[in-house]
Amino acid sequence: MKFTLKIWRQKDSSSKGKFQTYKIDDISPACSFLEMLDILNEKLLTNDGPVSYTGCPVSFDNDCREGICGMCGLYINGRPHGPAKGTTTCELHMRSFKDGQTIVVEPWRAKPFPVIKDLVVDRSSFDLVIQSGGFISVNTGSAQDANSILIPKFYADLAFETATCIGCGACVAACPNGAAMLFVGAKVSHLAYLPQGKSEAVTRVKKMVGKMEELGFGSCSNVYSCEAECPKNIHKRHIAKMNREFYFATIVGEKEQ
Repeated sequence: MKFTLKIWRQKDSSSKGKFQTYKIDDISPACSFLEMLDILNEKLLTNDGPVSYTGCPVSFDNDCREGICGMCGLYINGRPHGPAKGTTTCELHMRSFKDGQTIVVEPWRAKPFPVIKDLVVDRSSFDLVIQSGGFISVNTGSAQDANSILIPKFYADLAFETATCIGCGACVAACPNGAAMLFVGAKVSHLAYLPQGKSEAVTRVKKMVGKMEELGFGSCSNVYSCEAECPKNIHKRHIAKMNREFYFATIVGEKEQ
């Protein structure tokens, strides 16, 4: 297969970026998208590629290449992670595209995700949201036996669904407002559904929502593009759960005052 790649190139966060066009061929349909970028970079490094940017490989984030780390976020033909639903970029294969197709590759576009270089963005804002309260700090003891803490299957399934969030940022990139409601909703709901997270539920949701707003993420306007583009198919119901937790925490706080 052969493709025309229009890739965003940006030297650093203070420089202006632009799209650079590359031609690439002899790509196997079974090749993953990141492997295809590896092949392009090899051509650039060995002076076997286009004249412009020869010797300057395309920078992009990746780690596990198994769809679990959330590092490989790329905007591909106008969609986070590309055209395949419920798939991360590293699990996207070139058979998802047509032979000879033009593919536009960009970094995430959101104020809290500044571009570092080329396709690499700084997603440390997600880490700051988690650090603000997305954890359990009370002593819960050592690992419990499987059935020592009984949790209804309905809530256990919901908690497991939210736990699959890999923090890739596709929800933010897909949202026209740059909102992180699905990410924060998943992290808040994960612990809110479990008994271990109840003792800090009030302070947790207030701190995480406050930090989300402080970092410049937008507000949810019920477009639900976040749910449509989430590679782990996390449901929008968890945004509603987070809102209920926040309203309850606000009421409790007012009563305590």
